[in-house]
Amino acid sequence: MDNFKKTLSDASTFVSRAVQDVHIQEEASVVFNRAKQFTEEKLGKAERTDLDPHLVLLEQKTDNCKGYTEKIKNNAAAVLVPNPAARAESLFFDNVPVDKIGLKNERLTNLEYLGNDMIEAGNEFGVSTPYGAALVRVGQTQQRLGQIEKDYISSGNEGMIAPLQRFLDGEMKNIMRERKILENKRLDLDACKNKVRKARSMATQPQKEGVDPRAVLDQAENELRLCQAEFDRQAEITRLLMEGLSQTQTNHLRHLKEFVQAQVNYYSEAHTTMQELHRELSGLTPPSTSPLPQDLKLQRGQVLLDYDANGPDELSLLAHEVLNVYELDPESEDFLVAERGTKVGKIPRAYVKIIS
Repeated sequence: MDNFKKTLSDASTFVSRAVQDVHIQEEASVVFNRAKQFTEEKLGKAERTDLDPHLVLLEQKTDNCKGYTEKIKNNAAAVLVPNPAARAESLFFDNVPVDKIGLKNERLTNLEYLGNDMIEAGNEFGVSTPYGAALVRVGQTQQRLGQIEKDYISSGNEGMIAPLQRFLDGEMKNIMRERKILENKRLDLDACKNKVRKARSMATQPQKEGVDPRAVLDQAENELRLCQAEFDRQAEITRLLMEGLSQTQTNHLRHLKEFVQAQVNYYSEAHTTMQELHRELSGLTPPSTSPLPQDLKLQRGQVLLDYDANGPDELSLLAHEVLNVYELDPESEDFLVAERGTKVGKIPRAYVKIIS
């Protein structure tokens, strides 16, 4: 009994393999015939069936849609993340849910790296100093800008880049696959047409032993009818899919608006953040090092002649140099106060021409 079951099993396996071999041989024959037909068409030795002009126009529009969608998607990704390596990493983590891969994108932006270094330096220099306090505050702003940038990248990717990629991987890929099938059906159709022409030529020649030209022609014409029906059916499927592409523009317009909104939010938040920083830094101006009272009226004066100071309270002058000058308090008919860098002293009024 066991031997019988084993024999049946072996027989079943043999039949299955034989059927697979037949299918492989048939597929190989089809591929060979298509390659032969394609080569002969390229060499001008075989005729080819022209597609309907409307179908040709749809193919051109489809190719344009595919090409420009890919360009827009790639260039938008480059705008969000200019660095190619960082772009690949960021977009990967943005597209894959964290709970699906068990990972989280912890990569810092350049702004965050800068912010961290500024805060560390500010703490080292001392937050009680104007420079140290400014460094810490600017560093905090850089960190904030880095987070705003991350939100922008995520929103831009989710709003436009990811949907366009899904369109290319889904609907567009399906259309291109159906177009490839249509091309194969056309090659099969033209191969059948060529076979019918040869069969008709044989029918006019003397009959060979064991070969019925009429039967060969009938078989070729029957194959041609089947190929024509399959070609027409595939052409209709492909046409409907390509005509449907016009409706996708509504979705793509929505994606474009979402991308623009992401940019609006990004630049608005960044501008507001920087304006706040600018106002705060204005209050961190270091104290003046000038020994002069701050309420004196500043003027600019050009020296007319060289002058050597006559005492420690005076300032020597060089012809043609320009200095900040002030009136003495109380005012003097003979002298002004001049300031050159950190040096301050009296100068003769006659040696200076006020220019502003």
